[in-house]
Amino acid sequence: MTVFDLFLKGGIVMWFILAASLLATAIIVQKLITLSRVKTDGGKFILQMRSVLSKGDISAALSMCSEASTPLSNILRVGLLKMKGTHQDVKDAVESAARMEVYKLERGLGLLASVAGIAPLLGFLGTVTGMIGAFRVIEVNEGVVNPQLLASGIWEALLTTAFGLIVGIPAYFLYNYLVNRVSHFVFETENSCNDFLDIAQAEQRKAQAAAKKAQLARQQARGPQS
Repeated sequence: MTVFDLFLKGGIVMWFILAASLLATAIIVQKLITLSRVKTDGGKFILQMRSVLSKGDISAALSMCSEASTPLSNILRVGLLKMKGTHQDVKDAVESAARMEVYKLERGLGLLASVAGIAPLLGFLGTVTGMIGAFRVIEVNEGVVNPQLLASGIWEALLTTAFGLIVGIPAYFLYNYLVNRVSHFVFETENSCNDFLDIAQAEQRKAQAAAKKAQLARQQARGPQS
């Protein structure tokens, strides 16, 4: 007997379990692909960023972020675009971009958790409907039945439970795995963003000091002429 034969013996509830398994598979594959692209050495990237910004070359820093094309580089790029403003402007931009990147990574995980919980429940629903069918056979035959007449309902009862658990257990395990991956990313990103904000603040202060020095020099240059 093939898996397809077993599937058909499970009754209509099996189609809902199949739909749940396809949905869970789609979410898991999409999240694994997305998370495989966010791998980056945040500490190394921040050191490179510090080296570039120490030269006052914001354009090079922006190019570096564009080439990296990771969630962290996308966040820092938004902050770099606000470097000519106040430090609060940079901080607000970085925090807003970080929330957006985290949202993108977390999107779909709630649905995966729902599938992990619903699949076993669908299996139990199939168990109930299967047992109802079995008892219905007993009622119709006034209690005089042989085991073969009950087999269909019992098959449905057992198979739906088995398939529901087969879908639900891996989905729950992978949900927790993906949540841990996202949490690790959030932790690393927070540290990297804080380091970047410190660097940005230091560079902004240097730029402000240089601007004041240049302004003072211009004022002094005008003094003798007037």
